[in-house]
Amino acid sequence: MAKLLYRPFGILISLVSGIVASRLFHGLWARIDGDHEPPTARTETASTRRVIAARGLQAATAAMTATALDRAGAKAFRRVTGFWPGEHEPAPRES
Repeated sequence: MAKLLYRPFGILISLVSGIVASRLFHGLWARIDGDHEPPTARTETASTRRVIAARGLQAATAAMTATALDRAGAKAFRRVTGFWPGEHEPAPRES
């Protein structure tokens, strides 16, 4: 039931994380190369190394931002409702 209640909240978090990740990536890229937009695979004048570095940074930024906001959202959901919206790990067994 908690997963169903969390779904709209999770969708909102996903939308926000995309916006935050994009802004964060562009801010980071501006520190790396303030003169140019991040290159894409079709940017003719950019080296392959530069394109891969830009896309790697973009992917890492998106993944970390999404994870951080999703985790914060899950914790906030638990504080408000008392239920954890995701998977529960079994308690460690004592040997």
